[in-house]
Amino acid sequence: MDEVGLERAVLIGYSEGCAMSTLFAATYPERVSRLVLFGGFARNLALSGDEGEKIISERVKHWGSGGMIKRVRPSDAENPVAVKQFAKFERLSASPGAIGAFSRLNAQIDVTSILPSVRVPALVLHRRTDALIPVQWGRDLAARIPAARLIEYADGDHAIYSGDVEALLGDIEESITGHRERPSPDLERVLATVLFTDIVDSTRSAAEMGDQAWRRLLDNHDQIATQLVEQHRGSLIKTTGDGILATFDGPGRAVRCALAFGAAAKQIGLPLRAGLHTGEIEM
Repeated sequence: MDEVGLERAVLIGYSEGCAMSTLFAATYPERVSRLVLFGGFARNLALSGDEGEKIISERVKHWGSGGMIKRVRPSDAENPVAVKQFAKFERLSASPGAIGAFSRLNAQIDVTSILPSVRVPALVLHRRTDALIPVQWGRDLAARIPAARLIEYADGDHAIYSGDVEALLGDIEESITGHRERPSPDLERVLATVLFTDIVDSTRSAAEMGDQAWRRLLDNHDQIATQLVEQHRGSLIKTTGDGILATFDGPGRAVRCALAFGAAAKQIGLPLRAGLHTGEIEM
């Protein structure tokens, strides 16, 4: 955070990541604006003691078969394609020995003594049908954090990316910004090409050049971007600090703009990466 000049951040913890997020928030409250915890716990009671060791041993034994989908994403547990994909995910993410070591480390997590020290606004989210982390653990987590808000969802998996994600994201957005984006009935879907760019190794370049020189270079970058997007009849949606996001009504103009922007940026010493995506967007 110091390196990129970020004073405060919203921390979103997931599963065992909730413990690290709460530890950071309690230790550096001046650097955290909001704390959002999903599917988390203060202490993983299921993995402690002899029964916990049996669970870990079974997990290690079947690791790579996709068996964990029954706990993480049970809504897809009867889908052979989903199970096959999850099995591949298991094999690519960790060896059986590594997952055993990770699980035993998770069994040692206990932040119960730290939670009362959290003094930043906290939102705790949990699904009542979470098959991996019981909702009671989420309730306990929220109860131990002063003034934490708890939202329970009637159903869904432990996987944060499955189920009614729109409701989940809406609650997170509202907690952070004070409102949630709602689709307008007047919106029209159109086919468009999105151009996004970023400066290669921008963090290293900024550190080498210093703040003032880097700021002048970025101002030049933004001016060139505005001019070229306008020349190619595009719409500059926003600048991202070290890049841009723009839309065009056809891929041809987007490609020509990207090439022109890359050449112009190179002349002022800024190598760019660019990406294009064509699809429907709401206008």
